[in-house]
Amino acid sequence: MAMHLKQWGELGFFVFLALILHGAQAQVCPYAPECLNNPYGAGSPYKAGGLMNPYSENGSPYSNKSWTNPYATDAPRIYDNQGQYHGRLSTNPYDPDSTSNPYGRYGSPYSPDSINNPYGAGNPYRPPLIVVQSQ
Repeated sequence: MAMHLKQWGELGFFVFLALILHGAQAQVCPYAPECLNNPYGAGSPYKAGGLMNPYSENGSPYSNKSWTNPYATDAPRIYDNQGQYHGRLSTNPYDPDSTSNPYGRYGSPYSPDSINNPYGAGNPYRPPLIVVQSQ
């Protein structure tokens, strides 16, 4: 995928994230300090406020703003570089905007707007996607 998203266990797909202030860009960049698939950069489980930190508001399985909380209602949003919305980075399989809902527009492997579709938004040759954390 052309995303800075990493494989996120429960999500079941590859997501490569790059943290940029209040957003994260999605692309393959294991050595860039702003990418979440770099365990020494933004992907560090020790980064304050990071999506990979299980003790931060954005990575805790108990926070309403976390992508790891399957009941979160304010999960991070995904956009492409042209501002088109691609759903919420969430483990909630019932949220219609969740990337984990296999029947929803943004989670279906057949939808052109889904990051789970390697021929649509999940295409590795597309420009990077941006994950925007809730304020």
